[in-house]
Amino acid sequence: MDAVVKNFPASGQTDSAPTQEQAEEAVRVLLRWVGENPEREGLLDTPKRVAAAYRELFSGYSLSADEVLGRTFEEVSGYGDAVLVRDIPFFSHCEHHMLPISGKAHVAYLPNGRVLGLSKIARVVDIFGRRLQTQENLTAQIAAAIEKTLRPRGVAVMIEAEHMCMAMRGVQKQGSTTLTTTFTGEYRDNAAEQARFLTLVRNR
Repeated sequence: MDAVVKNFPASGQTDSAPTQEQAEEAVRVLLRWVGENPEREGLLDTPKRVAAAYRELFSGYSLSADEVLGRTFEEVSGYGDAVLVRDIPFFSHCEHHMLPISGKAHVAYLPNGRVLGLSKIARVVDIFGRRLQTQENLTAQIAAAIEKTLRPRGVAVMIEAEHMCMAMRGVQKQGSTTLTTTFTGEYRDNAAEQARFLTLVRNR
């Protein structure tokens, strides 16, 4: 991911963060707990691989949305209509069971004299997605980050996602999709703008 990387782990975590060795030992404990033998040949390198995978999957904790969104462009030739990036794929993990969430994000904003590079919107989705999340928080965090940096006339975010904590365990309902939305500014206050956003997202 082409973004600003800070020291891992994030500042919100404790100063005495576990070491790589401690993380790998935790994986060995879990392997023993489920009834496996972490010393058998096929699992010898599993703790190291899991720790490396988690560092990548949760890299959002070491990335700053403020810095990724920091540069905006003012030369827009008077353009003031909606900017929409739809069907942004993302992966996340639910904070309750640490199981995967996968889906698509649709993000729009109404410019107020400045615009973002389009790739930055996708990067912000990744930054917040690569953390332990609820879908509601993820939706709100994406909108708040764009609102804070760009100060547009309005922001709209819709996320459609499948949660493996519903598909693999519990009610085990495969294929069900959760939809969440967040609107700010004119998107929140103007029903016509909301309707236009939803129409643009749905029109394929």
